[in-house]
Amino acid sequence: MRLVRDQQRPAESTDALHAGERGWGKGTSDAEEILFLRGPHRRGFELARALRIFSECVRGFRKLHFVGPCVTVFGSARFGEDSEYYRMARAAGARLASAGFTVMTGGGPGIMEAANRGAKEVGGRSLGCNIRLPEEQHPNQYLDSWITFRYFFVRKLMLVKYSYAFVAMPGGFGTLDEIFETMTLIQTGKISQFPVVLVGTDYWAPLLAFLRERLLVSGAIASDDLDQLVVTDDVDEAASVIAEHSMSQFGLTHGPRLRRWRLFGE
Repeated sequence: MRLVRDQQRPAESTDALHAGERGWGKGTSDAEEILFLRGPHRRGFELARALRIFSECVRGFRKLHFVGPCVTVFGSARFGEDSEYYRMARAAGARLASAGFTVMTGGGPGIMEAANRGAKEVGGRSLGCNIRLPEEQHPNQYLDSWITFRYFFVRKLMLVKYSYAFVAMPGGFGTLDEIFETMTLIQTGKISQFPVVLVGTDYWAPLLAFLRERLLVSGAIASDDLDQLVVTDDVDEAASVIAEHSMSQFGLTHGPRLRRWRLFGE
């Protein structure tokens, strides 16, 4: 006998969703997202969600079309101004902006704020792809422009689509997710050989040891995969590697920005 789900069953109430078991973590304040991720639903519900996702993608494409060559900086929202990692991210943002890149982050506090702040302080362009969350959701004050997304996967698409390199500062689950998704896209040839720079040698050392001593030895990855990673404590080195690689491989130059078309309301 095969189990099936009764799709005619009425949707659970918001109260029931919030009262249910969440396990560890913060949960979500959006009852529709809980329903969306609970398997199949009525066709009308699924179509409405698909249209909302499509609309969010289009909104992101239009908002970010003229941002110029970006470098995305990943990192935790939980490191404050007194943190060494905050200071490093701030310096990295300034150095990248000085090299002519638009600095893009998740738009929140902590490391994201630091990178945006560094870019802003040297007159560079600073952008954020924010996400709706119960906490840590407000755009930081150092953004020239930002867009807030409902769905994590749409947000991650934008962070990758418009960037020519990636800088990973110390972070948690979200940062690891972003690093490994980027590395997977590079490994499988979905995106070009963009530089991926891990800043903070001591912080990343245990992870790198695991990759070498477990994944590489077991044959789950190849040595070429690890060669894509640059690990350093020197933000000047990180910016130099990114600038040199981007200008040589992708032909980036310091020229005028794309022209806007009034026909499209740009």
